[in-house]
Amino acid sequence: MSRPVALVTGGGQGIGAATCTRLANDGYDVLLTYNTSSKPAEMVVDQIRQSGGDALAVKVDCANEGEVGLLGIHPWMARKIDVLVLNHGAYNRVAADELTIETLRETMAVNFEGSVAVWKAIQPHLSDEARMVVVGSQLGTRGSPHGADYSASKAALAVWARSLAQQVGPEGKRVNILAPGYVDTAILAGDSRSKREQRENEVPLKRVGTPEDMASTIAFLVSDDSAYITGSIIHVNGGLYLP
Repeated sequence: MSRPVALVTGGGQGIGAATCTRLANDGYDVLLTYNTSSKPAEMVVDQIRQSGGDALAVKVDCANEGEVGLLGIHPWMARKIDVLVLNHGAYNRVAADELTIETLRETMAVNFEGSVAVWKAIQPHLSDEARMVVVGSQLGTRGSPHGADYSASKAALAVWARSLAQQVGPEGKRVNILAPGYVDTAILAGDSRSKREQRENEVPLKRVGTPEDMASTIAFLVSDDSAYITGSIIHVNGGLYLP
């Protein structure tokens, strides 16, 4: 019996890499995309293969309609996609009052329009009871003075995903949104020691989240244990933000 298939965009590092590894451990073969560097993505693939699963990394700029279109006709699509995780994204630290229309458009093109484009390309190849998780952000609800474009893109993404959940629910498909807080990924890599301590002290659980924390929640949202959950925004932030 063949293993189910998961597609994870932005699967080469951070939350995406942890999600690929977790889903592979849960029995999925994994098709993952990357955009900038192939080496981390290939390391994820090698790890999954060494553990007995199958995986493949493909370069896709989710803001490039042509590349997304090629993903939609990839040979793996013949296997049907059981899980779709839209995790790719771009983040620019720009003060809200200094944000240019050009930067806003670039961010929306990757984070929001790119996610919609991937969905449209993959939708014909989804299994009957496919599960989808959109990786949003707490900033998509609370906003950010130094990431208004990112916040806006994540807010748009969440509302689109909730709308999609209502549309595809009668078909047996489910769509949910993961909204992380502080997570130990490349976005926080430039933090000074004092900034890191400040973040940890802000969180009631007194630590920054790990990519594995996020991957565990995604694994739950695509499992049968969450069979009656769809259209939900799941905040995973150690109590940092309680909407």
